[in-house]
Amino acid sequence: MSNAKLETRFVNEIEGKFLVPSYQRGYRWNENEVTRLLDDVYNLLNFNSGKNPLNGSKNYCLQPIVVKKLDDNFFEVIDGQQRLTTLFLIYKYIFSKGQCDEPKFILEYQTRITSADFLQNIESNLSDKNNYIDFYFMANAYTAIKNWFEMKKDSRKVARYFDTLFADNVKIIWYEVDDTEDGNAMFTRLNIGKIPLTSAELVKAMFLSSNRMNGRKQDEIALQWDNIEKELHNESFWYFLTNNLAKNYQTRIDLVLDLKSEKILGNREKYFTFFYFDELSKEKDLNEVWREIVQTFLTLKDWYENHNLYHKIGYLIASRYKNLSEVFKESQGKTKRQFFCKLDDFIKSSVALRNDDSYLNWTYEKDREKIQRLLLLFNVESVRQNGEMSQWFPFDKFKFSTDGS
Repeated sequence: MSNAKLETRFVNEIEGKFLVPSYQRGYRWNENEVTRLLDDVYNLLNFNSGKNPLNGSKNYCLQPIVVKKLDDNFFEVIDGQQRLTTLFLIYKYIFSKGQCDEPKFILEYQTRITSADFLQNIESNLSDKNNYIDFYFMANAYTAIKNWFEMKKDSRKVARYFDTLFADNVKIIWYEVDDTEDGNAMFTRLNIGKIPLTSAELVKAMFLSSNRMNGRKQDEIALQWDNIEKELHNESFWYFLTNNLAKNYQTRIDLVLDLKSEKILGNREKYFTFFYFDELSKEKDLNEVWREIVQTFLTLKDWYENHNLYHKIGYLIASRYKNLSEVFKESQGKTKRQFFCKLDDFIKSSVALRNDDSYLNWTYEKDREKIQRLLLLFNVESVRQNGEMSQWFPFDKFKFSTDGS
């Protein structure tokens, strides 16, 4: 069985020794990337809470740190070196202001041995920044951190806030791969191949790396996962469910997982869905969590294969009157008859011409969206009423023709 591990940890729970292997380039974050991370953390504070902005502060998730365990508390860094180094530098600044202890972790370099000492003693080594390229970027990042804090009204207090936020609000995704994994090969997949980890891949890893289910069940989940992904590659199925271009999804099962997690359209939290399932797995048996995911997919498939549901739901989504999440939410806790009635109500409301004489004065320039929606409904309903044996309305072709793809 795999001994991989996937979990979330608060930043202050990162500890041990981290080896940056020779196949990775050195630290290369610039001032913009460093200050963006600082701004993201600072914006978690709630300055409307009175005297203490830590009260009611929000939570935040950093992108994954992917490691391979080499020994007790000793890890090879496969992905996340830039984030890990920046966190170390922030801790070093906060420590210099007497607002936290020394970082609980250190970084070592397989081929750039002097970089570890420079980083560990960054404050006193700033004048040596031009000796090596690694020194240059590390020193610039530390200077950017220092300048950012010193521009705040009370930099010492803000530094103390950061130490608390790192302990109570800011998490990282800790992905410890199987010790048989080839770190170099995985690094290439994640970086050279430009394939960042998605929420879906992390959710899948959560199931397949857990010791809470046996190997046979994990194999079953892996097979079902692949089958769901394959079915969602049916363009007719996909564009019935969403107006979003498939090319915007690295894995199409993300659509199902986002739906189950109730991720709001436009939510920029990249790993929102993973965190939802990570928290859910702490409350429920993993087998039950997986059954819920499969049931969500089967519900969508049932809609797709039902002639009436296909056309009614397909119209609501294609017309942008409702999205998949809104339709799915309405289906919960309702009988099939109640759900059909609700869909009919939505469709009537989407055009709402009764007792409205203004439609007689519509113009294409001013009322284009209403006219397009009405014409789409006419076409979809004409196909639907021809009967189940007739051609079903091709939402995929309609969407391609209207979005110019």
